[in-house]
Amino acid sequence: MTDIYEILERHGIAYERTDHPPVFTVEEADRLVPPLDGAKTKNLFLRDNKGKRHFLVVVDGDMQVDLKHLHPLIESTRVSFASPERLKKHLDLEPGAVSMLAVVNDSDHQVELVIDRHLWDSERFQCHPLVNTSTLVVPRKGLAKLFEATGHQPRLIDVPARK
Repeated sequence: MTDIYEILERHGIAYERTDHPPVFTVEEADRLVPPLDGAKTKNLFLRDNKGKRHFLVVVDGDMQVDLKHLHPLIESTRVSFASPERLKKHLDLEPGAVSMLAVVNDSDHQVELVIDRHLWDSERFQCHPLVNTSTLVVPRKGLAKLFEATGHQPRLIDVPARK
């Protein structure tokens, strides 16, 4: 298993850690994670309709994403949620533990990182450290440094919200 803390330290990326009971949804996190100084995120692991492309789409924690209008913006066929098996294969994670930090497990660059442009304006972000029993608050510049180190250039788009 990847030691995310070792990777963050090696790259000089600051973070604040808060441990809590396991959370699998944004709603559970709202109840079980104390208030933290950082943007809450929702992380969707998606696949195209042929299963050839995979996407980690990161949006504000309260946003409901309109998948029907997302795929043209990422130049893909229709997208849907990827299975837990695909999540394990591509990001070595269990459901509930997905966050932007998971790109450290994608050494083959099989996952495309897509971040909502408005969310990326935040200075700090809440991210699971590859498990759902802790939350880290990481500055944007630290995440940018991590993305550069892993070779994951995020695509910043206006992710469509469901109405």
